[in-house]
Amino acid sequence: MRAVDTNILARYYLADDAIQSRMARQVLEVGDIFVPKTVMLELAWVLESVAGQPPKKVQDCLRHLLALPGVTVEDEDEIHAALELCAAGVDFADALHLCASPACAEMLTFDDRFVRRATKAKPKTPVTRPPSREVREKRARYRV
Repeated sequence: MRAVDTNILARYYLADDAIQSRMARQVLEVGDIFVPKTVMLELAWVLESVAGQPPKKVQDCLRHLLALPGVTVEDEDEIHAALELCAAGVDFADALHLCASPACAEMLTFDDRFVRRATKAKPKTPVTRPPSREVREKRARYRV
């Protein structure tokens, strides 16, 4: 089995360099490929932020990659779960962080957009903002 870096997959999906894209296709056609979940995360970022692809198209690429014969993706169930959260509006990176933390009581963030979208998507692990010091102190005063 051979692992691939993000640039192999980016060339495969973007087909923006004739020589490298052909080589990337050949690598994936041979199969016996391993894709770390960190590469999936970086691929999503490259396709959306660098190549300007819309989130839906990025998600379609990731689903396509998961379905390719001869390709094994690390923690594939987490990737599928993250893509389900994406369908509900959660950013892929945030969704993957959340799905990689299933044993945790909650995920804390200062990202209000992540909190709103995750709350709407209703994941198993809730996403919340950490309480401010003032809130913690007020709660402590009223404990019996």
